[in-house]
Amino acid sequence: MSETRRIAVITGAGAGVGRAAADEFARHGYDVALLSRDGERLARAAAQIKGAFGVRALAMSTDVADARAVEAAASHVEDTLGPIDVWVNVAMATAFAPVSALTAEEIERGTRVTYLGQVHGMMAALSRMRTRNRGTIVNVGSALAYRSVPLQSVYCGAKFAIRGFTDSLRSEIIHDKLKVHLTVVELPAINTPQFDWAMNKTGKRARPVAPIFQPEVAARAIFFAATHRRREVWLGFSTVKAILANRIAPALIDRYLARAGYDGQLTDEPLEYNAAGNLFEAVPGDFGAHGRFDDAARQHSWEMFTDRHRSFFWGLASLGAVGLLRFVAKKRS
Repeated sequence: MSETRRIAVITGAGAGVGRAAADEFARHGYDVALLSRDGERLARAAAQIKGAFGVRALAMSTDVADARAVEAAASHVEDTLGPIDVWVNVAMATAFAPVSALTAEEIERGTRVTYLGQVHGMMAALSRMRTRNRGTIVNVGSALAYRSVPLQSVYCGAKFAIRGFTDSLRSEIIHDKLKVHLTVVELPAINTPQFDWAMNKTGKRARPVAPIFQPEVAARAIFFAATHRRREVWLGFSTVKAILANRIAPALIDRYLARAGYDGQLTDEPLEYNAAGNLFEAVPGDFGAHGRFDDAARQHSWEMFTDRHRSFFWGLASLGAVGLLRFVAKKRS
């Protein structure tokens, strides 16, 4: 192994943003370890990465909701590839449904995967990085970690929790004077398969709220966060507007989403069946990074530029938030 070869672990790497992130790190010469539940899909992804980028790719079927499984996977990565330099927490599972239609078991499962899955990843990575006093942990969050929406209580609750846990851990890392970097990437709507395989109790097919970005845009943001000393990266101007608008007038946004938050996330197409999706079991199939919204998804985000020049563009972001509030107020009138 080359002395300069670095190693990245990506959870949720079988499809969606995790799959795109695995490609992105491999493109930059990292050996990659891919974790998710579907072993066959992971094996195909690892083979494609090896062939395309000439790096080592290790596929490990892992349910991140299981802390012991995550710990075992981390040990296997280091035994097989070497010391972990970057750990990226992407894995998630959720449900599109009003709270009244959810069961306690469904909420618990979504929370265990989306929230505790990241906690387990942080703990497994940190225990190894602490001994070497180096490494980077990237948590993948969402604009919905700041501004919740209806029909996604499980996902929003988990993303809020991730932000809280991350902030606590970051202070502890600073207190201990560790040279371990902990960062979060807050994502906008991304074109991934989750809108087809997430549990859905609404009776209609789900869709992301525009603007939609391709998963490669998210992957580039994740790689940027892993290789630059930034506390947090907000991807997409829609993320900036959502966060800032909620800080300015949360009650106004509550009422707007009560009116528009349902139709904005659902199509007019009826569900072909009301399956459990991937909440409890992985959905088989040759899924990749992209979902079904390629025609509407953007290939680039100006916000990656603005994150590099925050002092200049913060005022523009604030103006955008004000504009959003004016739009909401007009809709209400």
